[in-house]
Amino acid sequence: MLRFGFASNLPVAVVTPADLLLRLIIIYISPMLQPVISSLPGTPDARRVRQLLAVLGPGLVVMLADTDAGSIITAAQSGAQWGYRLLILQLILIPILFVVQELTVRLGLATQRGHGELIRETFGRGWAWVSVGTLCVACVGALLTQLSGIAGVAQMFGLPVAGTIAFVIAGILFMVFTGSYRSVERVAIAFGLFELAFVFVAWRAGPNVQHVALQFFDAPLKDPQFLYLAAANIGAVIMPWMVFYQQSAVIDKGLNLSHLRMARVDTAVGAVITQLIMAAVLISTAAVFSDGVSGTKLDSVPQIATALTPSLGYAVGRLVFALGLTGAALVATVVVCLTAAWGLGEVAGYKRSLELHPREAPWFYGVFTLILIAGGVLVTSGADLVKLSVAVQVMNALLLPVVLGFLFLLARKALTGPYRLSGWYAWVAGGLIALTSSFGVFAALYGLLA
Repeated sequence: MLRFGFASNLPVAVVTPADLLLRLIIIYISPMLQPVISSLPGTPDARRVRQLLAVLGPGLVVMLADTDAGSIITAAQSGAQWGYRLLILQLILIPILFVVQELTVRLGLATQRGHGELIRETFGRGWAWVSVGTLCVACVGALLTQLSGIAGVAQMFGLPVAGTIAFVIAGILFMVFTGSYRSVERVAIAFGLFELAFVFVAWRAGPNVQHVALQFFDAPLKDPQFLYLAAANIGAVIMPWMVFYQQSAVIDKGLNLSHLRMARVDTAVGAVITQLIMAAVLISTAAVFSDGVSGTKLDSVPQIATALTPSLGYAVGRLVFALGLTGAALVATVVVCLTAAWGLGEVAGYKRSLELHPREAPWFYGVFTLILIAGGVLVTSGADLVKLSVAVQVMNALLLPVVLGFLFLLARKALTGPYRLSGWYAWVAGGLIALTSSFGVFAALYGLLA
């Protein structure tokens, strides 16, 4: 870390570059928040607000990362090809997403163990490696879509792809190597909030309410292409790396069971926001293509940008789309690489924390760097971004039985007392997990093989 101070007996303040960037960002936000907080001094409401702000982060970050470049492209393709027919799925996935991540938070806070570490302690090292192997496959696929999304934005503005990717990688490494968990988390949230631009785009698109109502419950479940995209949307919302990330993040942030209630609020807010963004992208493309008439395929990032932004004008539209997609890709890139470094460390046993200096945790920072650079090298090969993004989400759907199966069993076996998954909630959670995993695998295989 960089230390700034003077030769005196005063303590030296530690100020990281990530902290400096954060302060520049929140200087515009804090004046709006301060009157609200200061108007409630000493009241229970004020204390709850302060506690929520202290806990807020892991859930919001993982959900903003969930709506990554691949997810945005999948939602755009869904609206272009099937109008509003997949909109209902975005709403159905909100409670399922919350249940999955709430179990993740509960496991992290109650056991103070990461997901891979907990699997190793509960089921043995072999099953832990199976789990982390699944994680690595999902992380590599996700990282390729994030960096490919940034490459697509660079192409939109005529920037060199290799130079842009190198600049992004260097910036992320600088932030992670010089920052703490909290500073990295807050900068990630700042990047991710650019995704809310898609909500504005959907509002300006002016969807026809009658078309939305007609297609909302019209699900052609016998069509393999529809099921393929349905599986892609499930995989775009419930991703294997999300479980590993949030369980490790609540620990690295220093949270415990006293923060469980607010951590649930953090997760619930994030679940609603991420699905609001997914729905907004789907609605925008559905409204543009003859307002819900299906059949159009999008083949490139510039084409998606053109489809999403006609109501804003060419220049403004491209800028809004670029900010939204870049923000999504940046926050997801940081989260995916951190997840892989945490997950491998939990099974391999090396030190793993953003609170440690790179010299104290060389394997953790080394894995993070290697994965990030390897992803950048692969992306410059020029893969088809749209097909790759949808395929990665379908792969996530195929991996769900392994990931969610371990999550459910851990909630039953590793938790004790009032925090153990039991009673009616266990039946609800188990039913949702079984139904989601089964439908995701069926839709993916039917779409692939038909």
